[in-house]
Amino acid sequence: MTTLGTPRIHHRKVDSTNRHARELAEQGAPHGTLVTAAEQSAGRGRQGRAWSAPAGTGLLMSVLLRDPYPLLSLAAGAAVADTAAHFRPDQEVLIKWPNDVWLEGKKVAGILVEGRPQERWAVLGIGLNVAISQDQFPPELRTSATSLGRDKSELEAVLTKLLDALSVWTSANRADVLAAVRQRNALRRRSVSWADGQGVVADIDDEGRLLVETQRCIAALDAGEVHLNLD
Repeated sequence: MTTLGTPRIHHRKVDSTNRHARELAEQGAPHGTLVTAAEQSAGRGRQGRAWSAPAGTGLLMSVLLRDPYPLLSLAAGAAVADTAAHFRPDQEVLIKWPNDVWLEGKKVAGILVEGRPQERWAVLGIGLNVAISQDQFPPELRTSATSLGRDKSELEAVLTKLLDALSVWTSANRADVLAAVRQRNALRRRSVSWADGQGVVADIDDEGRLLVETQRCIAALDAGEVHLNLD
């Protein structure tokens, strides 16, 4: 039985589940507190990007973790990937370091970790497309985003599965988390670029950093934006 998800605060519509979960954390809410919403008006991904979905079609959630797992973003990626694979066993599920999950090469979920390390808490935000049809995505996302293709009635089942998976992976051995992410590494041997250079992804190191072979060295990226080079 997972300890995550209790207490749960559900909103019909909210600006951002992460913002509300951070407020609860500052007010002393317990480990495992979950904020969910049927719809968000100001949901965010990394780099300040918007994250939105038609009401009732996506899993929009933020969970408060006290004394959070050191490789939280990667552990969450493993949990989301396992959940996606459970509901779509017929399709390839990969993890795009450090915060996206792909289904058949398209983004099905995003992960955002925020918190106060000095106060030993973090808020883990996850947006998972569950029941969105391709024509419901904005035109600019229809070739890059996807959904689990399930029915709206299955949202709670997806949430339960995800919370169970998060409970497992955020208490797992560090080596097991790294092995799971490496096995599903969407970027391995792919050409990528970032603010300071470009190269070919070699692996993920023991600190959870992305290792990229450049013409001069092997760079270890621990944060920031990585773009696939598709040419």
